[in-house]
Amino acid sequence: MNNPIPLVDLAAQHASVADEVAEGWAAVLAKTAFIGGPQVAAFEQEFASYVGVDHCVGVGNGTDALEFALRAAGVGAGDECVLPANTFIATAEAVVRAGAVPVLVDCVADTGLIDVDALAGVVSERTAAIIPVHLYGQAAQIELIHPVAESVGAVVVEDAAQSQGARRNGVTTGALGHIAATSFYPGKNLGAYGDAGAVLTGDARLAERVRLLREHGSPSKYVHTEIGFNSRLDTVQAVVLSAKLRRLEDGNSARRQAAFRYGKLLEELPGVVTPVVAEGNEPVWHLYVVRVADRDRVLAELNAAGIGAGVHYPVPVHLTGSFAPLGHTRGDFPVSELLAGEILSLPLFPEITPAQQERVVDVLARAVGR
Repeated sequence: MNNPIPLVDLAAQHASVADEVAEGWAAVLAKTAFIGGPQVAAFEQEFASYVGVDHCVGVGNGTDALEFALRAAGVGAGDECVLPANTFIATAEAVVRAGAVPVLVDCVADTGLIDVDALAGVVSERTAAIIPVHLYGQAAQIELIHPVAESVGAVVVEDAAQSQGARRNGVTTGALGHIAATSFYPGKNLGAYGDAGAVLTGDARLAERVRLLREHGSPSKYVHTEIGFNSRLDTVQAVVLSAKLRRLEDGNSARRQAAFRYGKLLEELPGVVTPVVAEGNEPVWHLYVVRVADRDRVLAELNAAGIGAGVHYPVPVHLTGSFAPLGHTRGDFPVSELLAGEILSLPLFPEITPAQQERVVDVLARAVGR
């Protein structure tokens, strides 16, 4: 077998920052500033500036970030939050953890993003938040979501876990809604060396609420004004994230070049539907997701040939066992269900070579042609 091609090459990413990370970690170790060290505040300021918001609050992971964003915005028991059925389970989990009820809508077939035309049929006076998911590194049509949210007094909470650096009409994701959550899980475009996340907002009041929530509801030591959580961004992770942030634009540019190459390689290949970029979007290609028939067989053949393809995501939220209590059945969100059976994520990372992509496509062509 030829050398395997991973879905994401974390070793190559580490090599580009290894010296800087080692130097930064040495400084943390020397001062033993493991919790709340100055590197955390530095990264928060750097990332807020990069996104174009006033406030970034680092937390333990992306799921906490989304829950805290909802709680900070006043979402709680009895409220409803609208989100797409085609998303990672954490989007819906965060809603439940905040005490609210997920209300699902379908996605559109060409991008996999939330179907904004479906929103008007599900919002009501109980709707406290609409959560557009910037899936696969591409922004949702958020300018069409804001008027719907305003009509019922809801907040727009971005799930920007997959879109660090993506832009819609020139505005970076994380600065498009009232408040946003992102994840720095290792495989993200901006990934830590473990779990980490952040909340982004231009609203000082919302940012302060998130800071309280991440620190046991404590504005100062042994003063607790509300029930909170223990979910802080580790100092050692802040070192990694600062180093990687300085390289994010170059990495995203390399991803765009790789996505363009895939598009050219796949444009004449029957049986493969390539991703569509919505007008006004500048995606960052967190994932390159195609559609094929008989997906599970094709995936197995790719994996057997050493191609690290994957599926994001094989089961829509409404068909998972954990959200069976919502009462949905197969057929309720047909586009999400269709995509779940056909989507296939091909290897894509900044360091992927044209030769590697050609091999991916060669194996894919043989598998699809069977």
